Amino acid sequence: MRTINSDIIKQAVRDLFLSACRMPGDDALSAIRAAYQAETCPPSKEALRQLIENARVSDETGMPYCQDTGMAVVFVDVGQDVHVEGVLDAAINEGVREAYEQGYFRKSVRDPITGINTNDNTPAVIHYDIVEGDRISITAAPKGFGSENMSRIAMLKPGDGISGIKSFVVDCVKSAGGSPCPPVVLGVGIGGTFEKCALIAKKQLLREIGSLNSDTTLAVLEQSLKDEINALDIGVMGFGGSNYCLAVHIATYPTHIAGLPVAVNFQCHASRHAHITI
Repeated sequence: MRTINSDIIKQAVRDLFLSACRMPGDDALSAIRAAYQAETCPPSKEALRQLIENARVSDETGMPYCQDTGMAVVFVDVGQDVHVEGVLDAAINEGVREAYEQGYFRKSVRDPITGINTNDNTPAVIHYDIVEGDRISITAAPKGFGSENMSRIAMLKPGDGISGIKSFVVDCVKSAGGSPCPPVVLGVGIGGTFEKCALIAKKQLLREIGSLNSDTTLAVLEQSLKDEINALDIGVMGFGGSNYCLAVHIATYPTHIAGLPVAVNFQCHASRHAHITI
């Protein structure tokens, strides 16, 4: 049994959010640059140029790439042979609190009924998995709500099949239009239950953008959906063109014979996350 002090976890979470809130990942920037080279619609090409310039300024100044530094989402894989000295939830939330205060990041979290702001961007949304080993892996994923608000779940019928899934995903994109700050990444979860499909959809946003799905059937479906979505001519920021979607990432989970849950989680171009293993 390995013991990890909660202060170490707090410091790790703080550093992860200080990093992730300031800059998108290298995979996102590479995808945006590739989209800029390929784009032929002048307004969309200019928007992509400005995103690239924005990243340069952010890198030079340390200022956040986007003013919406999101709600703190944290994925934690806890090794079954780890003992945390202290309260894990409290350590994670304290790390988030320190990051948003030290980084002067926008504090956007409020009570959903009263509207009263918590003033430190906590509580975080924390997802735990118990895994083998004696380590803790933490992924920080600040999630802006321009994209989060466009996300949808549908409880389809088993008979709707692949065509029904594709129709739902494409309809979500048509409804969202330019609101989620495209170019976007789409995380799609299929199967499980109402809440499970949403969680696996969100986890798909952590994949390297454009990485090939190990399931060949899903890889084909991802490419087919991406092509169909980009053919809609919605484009970057809704300006038209063929680079609305940088990637579609899909995962499945076994489900009940009477159901076909599907979730679509939108991620804007500021695809931000950072990871550490302790």
